[in-house]
Amino acid sequence: MASRKTLLFLLAVFSEFLLLEAVIINSSRGETIVVCIEVERNALLKFRDGLKDPSGRLSSWVGTDCCTWQGVGCNNQTGNVMKLDLRNINVDSTGDYEADVVALSSTFLGGQISDSLLDLKYLNYLDLSMNNFQNISIPSFIGSLEKLTYLNLRGAAFSGMVPPHLGNLSNLRHLDLFAWSYARQSCQGSWVSNINWLSGLSSLEYLNLGCVNLGKATTDWMQAVNTIPSLVELSLLGCQLSTFPQSLPFVNLTSLSVLDLSHNHFSTIIPSWLFNLSNLAILHFSHAGIKGPIPHDAWGNLCNFEILDLSENGISSDEGIEFIHGLSTCSNSTLKELLLRLNRFRGKFPDSLGHFKNLISIDLSDNELSGQLPDSLGNLEKLRSLDLSSNLISGSLPPPIGRLSLLEKLVLFNNTMNGTIPESIGQLEGLSYLNLNLNSWGGTISENHFMNLTRLQQFQLFLSPTKTKQPLTFHVRPDWDPPFSLKSVVIGNCNLSTAFPAWLSTQKELTHITLKNVGISGIIPEWLWKISPQIEHLDLSRNQLSGKLPNSLSFSSSSVCSMVDLSSNRFDCGIPLWYNLAYLFLRNNLLSDPIPLNIGELSSLKVLAVSGNLLNGSIPSSISKLKNLEIVDLSDNHLSGKIPMHWNDLQLLEVIDLSMNKLFGGIPSSICSMPSLFRLVLGDNNLSGQLSASLQKCTGLLYLDLGNNRFSGEIPYWIGENMLFLRRLRLRGNMLTGNIPEQLCGLSHLHIMDLARNNLSGSIPQCLGDLIALNSVTLLDTNSNNHMLVLDGDHMELIVKGQMREVAKILPIVKLIDLSSNKFQGEIPPQMTNLSALGTLNLSRNQLTGKIPEKIGAMQALETLDLSCNHLSGPIPPSMSSITFLNYLNLSHNLLSGPIPTTNQFQTFNDPSIYEGNPGLCGLPLSTECSTPDDDHKDEEDRRKGKGKEEGQDEDGLEKSWFLMSMGLGFPVGFWAICGSLALKKSWRHAYFRFVEETKDKLYVFIAVNVARLQRKMERNRHHA
Repeated sequence: MASRKTLLFLLAVFSEFLLLEAVIINSSRGETIVVCIEVERNALLKFRDGLKDPSGRLSSWVGTDCCTWQGVGCNNQTGNVMKLDLRNINVDSTGDYEADVVALSSTFLGGQISDSLLDLKYLNYLDLSMNNFQNISIPSFIGSLEKLTYLNLRGAAFSGMVPPHLGNLSNLRHLDLFAWSYARQSCQGSWVSNINWLSGLSSLEYLNLGCVNLGKATTDWMQAVNTIPSLVELSLLGCQLSTFPQSLPFVNLTSLSVLDLSHNHFSTIIPSWLFNLSNLAILHFSHAGIKGPIPHDAWGNLCNFEILDLSENGISSDEGIEFIHGLSTCSNSTLKELLLRLNRFRGKFPDSLGHFKNLISIDLSDNELSGQLPDSLGNLEKLRSLDLSSNLISGSLPPPIGRLSLLEKLVLFNNTMNGTIPESIGQLEGLSYLNLNLNSWGGTISENHFMNLTRLQQFQLFLSPTKTKQPLTFHVRPDWDPPFSLKSVVIGNCNLSTAFPAWLSTQKELTHITLKNVGISGIIPEWLWKISPQIEHLDLSRNQLSGKLPNSLSFSSSSVCSMVDLSSNRFDCGIPLWYNLAYLFLRNNLLSDPIPLNIGELSSLKVLAVSGNLLNGSIPSSISKLKNLEIVDLSDNHLSGKIPMHWNDLQLLEVIDLSMNKLFGGIPSSICSMPSLFRLVLGDNNLSGQLSASLQKCTGLLYLDLGNNRFSGEIPYWIGENMLFLRRLRLRGNMLTGNIPEQLCGLSHLHIMDLARNNLSGSIPQCLGDLIALNSVTLLDTNSNNHMLVLDGDHMELIVKGQMREVAKILPIVKLIDLSSNKFQGEIPPQMTNLSALGTLNLSRNQLTGKIPEKIGAMQALETLDLSCNHLSGPIPPSMSSITFLNYLNLSHNLLSGPIPTTNQFQTFNDPSIYEGNPGLCGLPLSTECSTPDDDHKDEEDRRKGKGKEEGQDEDGLEKSWFLMSMGLGFPVGFWAICGSLALKKSWRHAYFRFVEETKDKLYVFIAVNVARLQRKMERNRHHA
C-alpha cells in the first residue's frame, strides 16, 4: 500500500516535471516558444464563460496556447499569465458622448467575474476598464491577487461598496476605480464605508477614486491619503467631500505632482500647506466650492505650476484680478494652462496676462472682465487656446493678435465687443476654430481677414441681435476661392450678400451651415442639395429665400441630431419628405397642400415644426408611426377634420401643438398615453364636448391650453389633483359652467390661469390667494438651454394691458389670473392680496360686489389691474397708489365713490374712460370736482351759525303748518255744508236765493244813494272854490 502511494507521488512529480519541460520547446530554428500553463488556461476559459461578449471580442480565446489570446500577456520565460488587458478601446473617453454610447452598446464586456482569476498566481496587471458590468460590485477576491501592481476598473459600471480587501495589495502602484458611467454620463454609485485601507497600499503611485462616494469618510480622507508617501498622482473628483483640513501635523505627500479635487463641496479656502508641496505641478480645483483669497505667501510657489485650474468657484472680483497680477511677477513662470472660468472676476482685463510667455491655454470665460483687450496678448507666442467668452469685454480685437501663429482656438463669444475685426487675424495660420459670436462687430470683413487661415475648420460670426447703425458687412468677390476647407460655418445677423454666397460651393467638407438673417434671397442653389448626405445641420432661417423645395432628400445618417431649419422664408410648396433628419423646422413660410399621407416614413424625426403656414386637409393617421417623435407643432395652419385617434405608439412625445386650426370633434382618449407629454396645446379650434376624463392621465403636463373652443360642462376637479406640475392653464373662450374647483389652488407651480369668457359662476375661491407660484418672484433664465428647441416655439395669446398679445420669450415669468367675462358674484376675496408676485389680474365683466380689498397695495408686482364692469362700491383704496409697477388700470362701470388718488402711479392715469360709469367718483381726470378741505370747513361753520335761527323758527313753522292744514280741511267742509243743503232742500234753496236777491237790491240802493250824495257834495265844493 505504501509502495503504491510512493509510486503515485513519483508519477505526479514526473508529470509536473514534464509539464514544466513542455513550457519551452525547441523549434527547428532554435527559437524558444512560450506556451501557457494548462491550469491558467482553464482559469481563463472559466473566466470567459462568465462574461457577456456580444461583439465577440474574445473570439480568439481558442486553442491551447492562451498566451496568443487577445488581451493576455505571459512571462517570456515561464509562460505564466502576468497581464490581462481587456480594456474597451472603442470608448476613448474624449467627451464624444454619442460615440461612447454606441461603443458601449456594441463592444462591451459584461456579466460576472469568476474567481478563477485566483489561479493566475503571477497576474500583476488587470485592466477591465470601459466595459459594462451593469452595477455589480467589485469582487472582493481581487484583494487576494497579491502580485497586482496595476488595477484599472475605470468606467466599467461597477457599483456598490468598494471592498476594503483592496488594501491587501501592497505591491499595487496604479489603482483606478473612477466610477463614471459613460452610458449615463453620470457617476455610477460606488461608495466606501471608510478609507483607512489605503494605508496598506504603501507602494501606490497613482490613485483615482473619482466618483466614488467618500461622504462617510469625509473627515479622515486626508489623513488616509497622507500615509502614502510614494503617491505621485491623486484624483478624488466628484467624491462628495466637504472638509479640507487647513492644517496637518506633518505633510507626507512629498512626491505628489498631480492633484485633482474637482467637483466637491469644500466651501473653504485652499490651505497654505498645499502650496508647500515642492513637486506639485498640476492642480485641478474646478467646481469644488473654493473661496478666496488665495494666500499671498503661496503665489511664489505657484510659479512652478504647469496647470492651474480653479474654474467654477466663488473667487470674487478683486481677489481674482489681484491673483493674476501676482502670478505675473514670476520671473521664470512654467505655467502652461490657466483655467479660471466661471468665477466672479470683475474689472478691466489684466494687461499683465501678457507676461506669461509659456502659456499654452487660457480660459477666463464666464466672468465679468471688462475693458478692451490689451496689445500685450500678442506676446503669448506659444498660446494655442484662448477662451474669453461670456465677459463684458468691449472695443476691437487688438491687431497684435496676429502674432499668435500657433493659436488654434480663439473664442470671444458673448461679449460686448463693438469695434472692428483687424485684418491681422488672417495671419493666424494655425487657427482651426474661430468663434466671434454674439458681439456687435462693425466694419467690413474682406478676403484679407482669411488670407493665411489655411487650417480653419470652424468659423462662427453670429452677431448679437441688437440693432446697430452699421452692422458688419462681408465684402468678397463673387468668384472668391477661400484658402480654407470649412466643416462648420455660422454667420448671422449681418450683411452677407443678397444672393446665396457662391464661395460656399468650394467647401467640400461642410457638415454644419448656418446663414441666419443675413439678407440672402432667391432660390437655394442645386449644389447645396447635392451635398445633403453629408449635412448634419442646415439653418437658413429668417431670410428671403423662395421657390420650391426638393420633395425627397437624404441627409447625414452619421448624427442622431441632424437638423434643417428653413423657417421665416417664402417657400411655397408642401412638406418635403427628407430622410435621416431628427429636427425639421419650416415655420412661417407659405407651405400649402395637405400633409403627406406617408409622412410616417420619416422614422428618425424627433421634431416636426411647421406652424404658421397654409397647410390644409386633415392630419394623416401615419403620423402615429413616427415613434421617435418628441415635438409636433402644426399650429396656425388651415388643418381641418378630427384629431387622429391613435397616439399610443408615440411614447417619446413631449409636445403636441395643434392650435389655431379648424379641427373639430373631441379629444382622443389616447392623447395622454405618452408618459413624457408636458405640453398639450389644442386652443383656437372648433373642438367640443366635455373635458374628457382621459385627460387626467396627463399627470406630467406643465402647459394645458384648450382655449377658444366649444368645450362645455364644468372644470374638472382632477386637474388640481392629478396635474400637480401644471404651470399654465388656459381654458378661456369656451362654454364652461359651474364653480372654480378649489383643487386648482393646490397647483403650487401654476403661474398663468386664464378662465375668461366662459359661463362660470359662484364666488371666487378664497384659496386662490394660496397659489405659491404667484407669491414668489421668478427670474428669466436667459442662459438656460432647457429644451431649447421647445422654447423656440413656446407662446401663448393672453390679454395683457387690455389687449390680446402673443407672449413668447418672457412667458416663463408671466404671472396672470384672468377670470373676466364670466358670472362670478360676491366680493373679491381679501386673500388674493397675498399674491405679491401677480403681474396681471383681470376680473372685469362679472357681477362682483362689495369693496376693493383695502390691502390691495400689498400686490406690489401688479402691472395690469382690470376690475371694470362689475358692481363694486366704496372708495378706491389709498394703498393702491403704492403699487408702483401698475401701468394699466380700468375701474370703469362700477359704483365706486370718493376722490381718485393723485399720488404715484395715479398721476400717469390721465384717461377719464378708466373711471367712467362711477357717478360717485370725483377728481382728475374726471370733470367732477371734489370738495376741498377748506370748503368742507366753511360749510361746517355755516351749519353751526344757522343752527340757532333754525331752532327759533321751528315754532312759527309749526303754526303755519297747522293753519294750512285747517284751511285745507275747512274749505271742503264748509263748501259741502252749505251747497249740499241747498242742493237737497228745495224750500231752503228758494229762500236762500230770494235772500240773496233782496240783499243784492238793498246793496244796490245803498250804493246808488251814497254815490249820489258824494257827487252833490263834490259839486258844491267846486262851486265854492
